[in-house]
Amino acid sequence: METQEAGIELPRRGRVVMLVDNKVEGDSRVQKAAESMAAAGWDVTLLGLVRSGSGRSWKIGDADVRLLPLKTPLAKRHAERHRSLLRRPLAYPPGPLGAYRRQWAKAWRADVASRRAALKVVPQAVGSPAFRKVEQARLTVAGPASKLLQRWIALRSRQSTEAQKAGRRLQGPMDRAFTAAWKTAKGRRAWRRLEPALWDYELTYGKEIDALKPDLIHANDFRMLGVGARAAVRARAAGRQVKLVWDAHEFLPGVRPWEDNAHWIPGNTAHESEYAPYADAVVTVSEGLGDLLRERHSLATRPTVVLNAPDRPVERPDADPAPDLRELCGIGPDVPLVVYSGSPGPQRGLGDMVEALPQLDGVHMAFVVPNPAASYIKGLLARAAELGVGERLHAVPYVPHWQVVSFLSTANAGCIPIHHWPNHEIALITKFFEYSHARLPLVVSDVKTMSEVTRSTGQGEVCTAEDVADLARAIKQVLADPERYRAAYDKPGLLDTWTWEAQAEVLDGLYSDLLPGREKVENRL
Repeated sequence: METQEAGIELPRRGRVVMLVDNKVEGDSRVQKAAESMAAAGWDVTLLGLVRSGSGRSWKIGDADVRLLPLKTPLAKRHAERHRSLLRRPLAYPPGPLGAYRRQWAKAWRADVASRRAALKVVPQAVGSPAFRKVEQARLTVAGPASKLLQRWIALRSRQSTEAQKAGRRLQGPMDRAFTAAWKTAKGRRAWRRLEPALWDYELTYGKEIDALKPDLIHANDFRMLGVGARAAVRARAAGRQVKLVWDAHEFLPGVRPWEDNAHWIPGNTAHESEYAPYADAVVTVSEGLGDLLRERHSLATRPTVVLNAPDRPVERPDADPAPDLRELCGIGPDVPLVVYSGSPGPQRGLGDMVEALPQLDGVHMAFVVPNPAASYIKGLLARAAELGVGERLHAVPYVPHWQVVSFLSTANAGCIPIHHWPNHEIALITKFFEYSHARLPLVVSDVKTMSEVTRSTGQGEVCTAEDVADLARAIKQVLADPERYRAAYDKPGLLDTWTWEAQAEVLDGLYSDLLPGREKVENRL
């Protein structure tokens, strides 16, 4: 949207296409980047995806958001498309045949039982006495034969199920040999065989990017890196100068695989390694991750750090007020409440929080998660019920990113009990900053960067990762004297640097360096 000042239409500074491999909602970093860069005068279109159904569009501030429907035929593994004679020789081929055979065998068994009953109850309806004798002979054979066939089909169906599971995990000897062979033969290009589903993203986004004719492509995370790089190459081949920014959110070799198969890490890391040299600039979330990326990809310069910091709390007259966290949990203002806010998962320590709850008399816990009805969250709630503390564990949904700090501020402590994974050691994650702006005492696990900062500022306690007793000890400690830890936030300038507004200036400066001559126009908002 063009802004007018004293009757003069102010020009946009350049067209930016941002790419992300999710539905945007719930990804606060991407939302804030799109909104703030549009407010700074860039013409921003943010492309995300939906995995089912049709796409849709809306606006975040002056930024356009479009979700594209993702089709994933290439995500099907070989075992999901072909019969594996070596893996499970008796398995049915992928497709409807196995289900058809099972149903057909059940129908035959039902028919045999029905015909037997008819001979007993209404023999005259079956036919003449001679025919009934023939029918009886047929059923004498058909009964055992149908039962035997049903067992045979069940065996083949089990083989099919096992073949599908093994084919998705890709962890057998043949799979390891396949992986090693392609890595040796193709090197960085091996992802085309190990993780061909990456092409599904290219075929979803590619034409949309080309049609927008961007001056700058901002590719978030590893899947979008290749999509953005190929789009930039096509544009340059057509005579347009396009800059590519790669926003690396994680150190890919150190993440827990998003899918349960042995090709995921080698395939995706090969893809990242192939396209990292195409980036004109690299952005990341911490100095530690920047150092790892520079070493791994031989980057010429150190990546620019843009922290996952929250918005500075401000009033939005046109926005709804944040919901009341305590009201959603059904508890009063004097009940001790510990909050976890963010993506759930076993490696994030939510299970440890549940196991610690019986040791915390009267304390309630709230999990603020994208989908409180997800099976993993339901499992945690069921476990709490088994432990006799189900009424003290609550799961509530995300709120818009500008409401997060206010929403969390009614809790008594913020918890980050993440486990020791390489990626967890190197960054201050989003919830760390959100809890800080909500002025919550923190309980964090002893992952390197976060524990060091927490100890240095005095804003919380550190516990041993995956140690339930020590987690309970740390929670008790911060709840016993919360003002001691809140006092850390009074340090001049501490929270000012941990704001998205400060980070947006860094990102805007990077865009301006890549596209010189497009300086920021003041008073644009």
